[in-house]
Amino acid sequence: MPRVASTPMGLQRFERRLERLVEGGFAKAFRSGIQPVEIGRRLLREMDACRTIGVRGTVVPNHFTVLISTADRERFEAFGETLTHELADAVREHAHEEGYHFVGAVYVDLVEDARRRKGDFKVSSEIVEGGAPTAELVLPDGKRVPLGDEPARIGRMPDCAISLSDTQVSRHHAEVRPGRGEYRIVDLGSTNGTLLNGVVVSDHPLADGDEISIGNTSIRFEEA
Repeated sequence: MPRVASTPMGLQRFERRLERLVEGGFAKAFRSGIQPVEIGRRLLREMDACRTIGVRGTVVPNHFTVLISTADRERFEAFGETLTHELADAVREHAHEEGYHFVGAVYVDLVEDARRRKGDFKVSSEIVEGGAPTAELVLPDGKRVPLGDEPARIGRMPDCAISLSDTQVSRHHAEVRPGRGEYRIVDLGSTNGTLLNGVVVSDHPLADGDEISIGNTSIRFEEA
């Protein structure tokens, strides 16, 4: 029997988030023309097809342009920004699953092309160095917290960049701090400690894909 290709996990999560978008009031926009999941599949195929070998391993495009018709652009107008963010998340998750690397931040742009008919679209990509954010913290619900030049504090207090409602988490539990070309996870003397990939740490550099466990919450560190 022929082998049936499985759907990447990143695309499966993207499809589930699209279902929530429809439930949230965008159902009309999904009834005809381009289906967002079709764009998601095309982006992943584009990334696979354009991968190259770099110093750090397999490097893939991080800037994607999706040319769509005027009619489809109007359909997506009400939630275009949300859709491009979700598509970029699907790209990042697929890269993480496949062990790909980016050399800059990931962007997906929906661009109107008057020459295209409704339902027709074209994807192009390129590798673009630099651009912020350089790294992000990914929460279990898919929310992303960009990291910059300032420390990102994690704890129970509302002044934290990531505020967790968990009695096992200290008020100011840990920080992700920028350094010389890297980010570090630093425990702030918490009661129950901070785990990095299952090991208790007090101060440790972070690598792409690392899992930070604080209380009952697992936070993934991703480089752009």
